[in-house]
Amino acid sequence: MSSEEKRSWIYVVVSAGVAAVYFVIVLSKVPGADVARIAYVRPMLIAIGAGIGLGIVATIAAAIASPREAGRADERDRQIHRLGEYVGFYVMSIAAIVPLALAMAEAAHFWIANALYLAFVLAALASSIAKIVLYRRGF
Repeated sequence: MSSEEKRSWIYVVVSAGVAAVYFVIVLSKVPGADVARIAYVRPMLIAIGAGIGLGIVATIAAAIASPREAGRADERDRQIHRLGEYVGFYVMSIAAIVPLALAMAEAAHFWIANALYLAFVLAALASSIAKIVLYRRGF
């Protein structure tokens, strides 16, 4: 497994795990509550920071575990990365319609912010999963 494929796996696990924890914590407060009073900003910022931090730490750990492969990328890796980023871009472009529609409908900031965060998570997952599929099924 190349270092680029390992990074994709790390990104899937970290982004899915952090987002799942965030949504369980925040959305568990929604039933019977006024969403305008739910404190979501700090947990969202913590989730974003934790995702970035855990991704960096896990990538460094993977590089230390197999130093010969670290940072080594060939033309295939670059093309897979490019195609995966295209997939993430298109998913983000489509998913961003939801928070835009919520803003136009003057929904609560809570729903707009969480829809936008979910759009970013979906884009990251789609990009990484596309890269993994391209590595596994061939390019």
